[in-house]
Amino acid sequence: MASLDRWSPKLLLSLRGYKTQDFLADLIAGLTVGLVALPLAMAFAIASGVKPQAGIYTAVVAGFLISALGGSRVQIGGPTGAFVVIVAGVIAKFGISGLLIVTVMAGAILVVMGLTGLGTAVKFIPRPVTIGFTNGIAVLIASTQIKDFLGLQIGALPSELVARMRVLAQNISTVHWQTAALSTASLAVIILIPRLTRRIPGSIIALLLATACVAFFALPVATIGSAFGGIPTGLPKVSLPAFRPELIILLIPSALTVALLAAVESLLSAVVADSMTGDRHNSNVELVAQGIANLASPLFGGIPATGAIARTATNIRSGARTPVAGIIHALTLLTILLVAAPLARFVPLATLSAVLFVVAYNMGEWREIGVILRLSPADKAVWAATFFLTVFADLTIAVEVGIALAALLYISRIAQTTTVEPVTAEYIEEGRLHILQDKEVPPYVTILRIHGPFLFGTTDKLEEATANLKPFAPVVVLRIRNMTALDATGLYALERLADRLKKSGRTLLLCGAREQPERLLTQAEFVEHVGSENILPHVAAALERARQINSQFGGLGSEVAAEMRDQSL
Repeated sequence: MASLDRWSPKLLLSLRGYKTQDFLADLIAGLTVGLVALPLAMAFAIASGVKPQAGIYTAVVAGFLISALGGSRVQIGGPTGAFVVIVAGVIAKFGISGLLIVTVMAGAILVVMGLTGLGTAVKFIPRPVTIGFTNGIAVLIASTQIKDFLGLQIGALPSELVARMRVLAQNISTVHWQTAALSTASLAVIILIPRLTRRIPGSIIALLLATACVAFFALPVATIGSAFGGIPTGLPKVSLPAFRPELIILLIPSALTVALLAAVESLLSAVVADSMTGDRHNSNVELVAQGIANLASPLFGGIPATGAIARTATNIRSGARTPVAGIIHALTLLTILLVAAPLARFVPLATLSAVLFVVAYNMGEWREIGVILRLSPADKAVWAATFFLTVFADLTIAVEVGIALAALLYISRIAQTTTVEPVTAEYIEEGRLHILQDKEVPPYVTILRIHGPFLFGTTDKLEEATANLKPFAPVVVLRIRNMTALDATGLYALERLADRLKKSGRTLLLCGAREQPERLLTQAEFVEHVGSENILPHVAAALERARQINSQFGGLGSEVAAEMRDQSL
């Protein structure tokens, strides 16, 4: 039974004991996220260089399969911004048939990764690389939307960023003021609505208002109808993509990149969902589902798909409990195709460009750049190389170079962990402060230790050890005396742990950091997450600090204790 559960989709496991209340919660969440997915699916498709219905077909087919077969309870699948740049590049060089071949090949790779357990390999991509290409993709997406946002009267734009920006600058005098006004108003609605209410997404309000204005006032702006002839009503037709064997070798790098991006984004989305729900996803089952979805998507004229972090978060906030919500999200989009497709001809491209500007900003993780710039020169170099190669060269090259540089950095840091030095009386005496054998650990303290290098590829061990915080005492001491090396990915894992413990009302203490980890913790201002008073030189000092916290706050962090005290007044 355990072996069967190991490979069972979350849907089957979730349906055990499924109740009417669960269905009602999933129904509301599925309808909500289905409406949220509509403008995004069309916008991603148009930005990728295909017709808007291709994005909706992808959200319906891939979204259904990812929820029905996946290893996450609340994951929402569909087209995402991560694929826009590479899909547009493939279409520009090899046409639609090349894209379909790439999507099928990527789907096969994902299935193999899931069945063989290679999905865990994505954890070996360091954080500076993921931040670098995410920043780069966001810049490229934003640059492709300037034309539609301003209504510039120019033809097709160059694929290279510098040439594209040059053409845009040369034609800035052709701004269509009605389009610019509509896109600016749409952008304002998307940004302001969440500040007024979280119940209705701003993109939906902007889409409905802008479409109504175009339909009733006949605004002279470009629409899906004028640019693409509208969206066909009815089910997508099933057709086998044209097989061109001469392209297979040429398209392998692109297929590997799509598979890698799909794996990284889907598993990252699943991890975010786990942190929001307290559930644990099955990464191998999730990757198999992602692979099957990408194998099926081209049969219906779709594009690559993966787990979507923003839509998954919306699904959770809307009350989703099981994968049924994701299935309802797909059926909602299918219903729109069958019933309301003719109305899509009034959807203005200006509003969809505003949606993508917000997507580009949100996916950019711009705040992380400040963290990266406080790290070591080597970490900054890895980020910069990945970012600039993504923007000015090619996403595939950027990922390959970024991972290669990170691997060299990994080898260098591992080499630095080897030390040879004589044992002196001072060394022995200093070690007494770090050992636990002669010290009493009170019941309000839980001690964790990290032994060895804490670099990308190893941080999941900390997440597994702290997945369930309920057994942990009010004060958690993390001994890092034997942590021989730390990098940006490891630092991010420590920050996440500190924030999770703080949110749960617990206090994190770090003790015994060696020279390189201590230097990185200081450079990155990790102290903001725990407080300088909670970073101690050795375990003896950490236990003393734990006694102070217990006597002052009963083990709770000062902010939580103060909040509880205020509530009791």
